[in-house]
Amino acid sequence: MSVAAEGALTLSALPHTWLIDLDGTVLRHNGHLTGGDELLPGVLEFWATLPAQDAIVLLSAREPSQAAATLAVLDAHGLRYDHALFGLPKGERVLINDRKPSGLPTACAINLRRDEGLRPLRWSIDPQR
Repeated sequence: MSVAAEGALTLSALPHTWLIDLDGTVLRHNGHLTGGDELLPGVLEFWATLPAQDAIVLLSAREPSQAAATLAVLDAHGLRYDHALFGLPKGERVLINDRKPSGLPTACAINLRRDEGLRPLRWSIDPQR
């Protein structure tokens, strides 16, 4: 993985696991507390680029009691996911992973501006990785 610029990824041709925060990234931050969840710009377009063999894990500090209503919003928009974790701490999310024997790094992170959506995120596959 290499991050060429904020929001730009170059990934291997292997299947990927996407760990995606909900509030402020996919849904307007705290929208569920202020009148209803709203998808942010670029979310549908980004989701359409994710290969079927990739796994999507959603992360949220929302209370577990809000999981069904939150996932219903995503389902209504046709956003697929494999797992969803609720009730997580509000602080940093730390990903630790090993490198492949080839040297391929297997962890990366992108920090987007809150409520900007996924429109700025760009990624591509490098078949040589």
